[in-house]
Amino acid sequence: MGLVVYLPLVLPLSAWPVARLAAQHLHPRTATRLLTALAAVMALCSTLCLALLMVVGTARLPGNPLPDAWSDPEVRAALPYDEFTGTAAIPALAVVCGALTHTLWRHAAVRYRGRRALAGLPGPTVVVLPDTERAYAYALPGRARAAGVRGSGRSECAPSRRVPSRGRVVVSRALLDRLQPAERRALFAHERTHLAARHHRFLLVTQLAARANPFLLPLRTATAYTTERWADEAAAGAVRDRRVVALAIGKAALAPGPTPVTALAGFAATGPVPRRVAALLAPAPAARTRPSLFTAVGLALWGAACGTAVSAMTSANAAVTTVLVLRAATPL
Repeated sequence: MGLVVYLPLVLPLSAWPVARLAAQHLHPRTATRLLTALAAVMALCSTLCLALLMVVGTARLPGNPLPDAWSDPEVRAALPYDEFTGTAAIPALAVVCGALTHTLWRHAAVRYRGRRALAGLPGPTVVVLPDTERAYAYALPGRARAAGVRGSGRSECAPSRRVPSRGRVVVSRALLDRLQPAERRALFAHERTHLAARHHRFLLVTQLAARANPFLLPLRTATAYTTERWADEAAAGAVRDRRVVALAIGKAALAPGPTPVTALAGFAATGPVPRRVAALLAPAPAARTRPSLFTAVGLALWGAACGTAVSAMTSANAAVTTVLVLRAATPL
């Protein structure tokens, strides 16, 4: 195993170039899916690496629950490690697990508070709040609900199935008053795209990945931007005027007042508004782009792919080696 077990901890650095270039040269939908997949795989590999270091590196610590045979000289020779690194992996893994748990809890708590705040308000898909001081809009994802089988007359006895709810678009009266009718349509198309494409899932995955390995923070930031660009392009296609969407974004960004705490602003920033506006004033990106290997984005993409593949193979090889050796050393 040797030093290669440490590679998954640092290989996320290979994804930094593509995190910057993908948002500029790829379609936002493609960039979002690509960055999310890279972040998920690399975070999983680095977390597995920490777990292996903790198990192997603490085999000789007093009071450890591992069998004595695991600290046999032959086992230690087959699984070289640094005892200090193995000991340091314990609090590191505890911090990672705590951060992941806190992020998941916060995500669920924000969605729960948002649904409770909107409970009973009219509007199945759009809610207009009578707030004339703060201008804001956000998309609150829904949740699956139970539904019986229709038309059979046995809906009470038949097993229920889960029907996904797309959620609701929440907008304040102050923001609507600032926008023209076409800009309002662009705003609603933007927020509905967030709901339809389930952007909150991409954002949650990349945020969890960044909690697992801080080297993945650029991918989380880039994904927050590409999801907004994805919704911008969908809104431009819905209203058939890119300038209208750019005006709506600019007016919403210059509107007074912060977004309420019930919004999902904690999971995704709106991205750099000048970059979004400049992208909307430029021609629409191609839906299918395959960058050449001899371009900057092509090299960055292949570099990130190679880094992800090496990280996955290294962590899998280390895990299999550890399990086989320690099973052989463990008495029946």
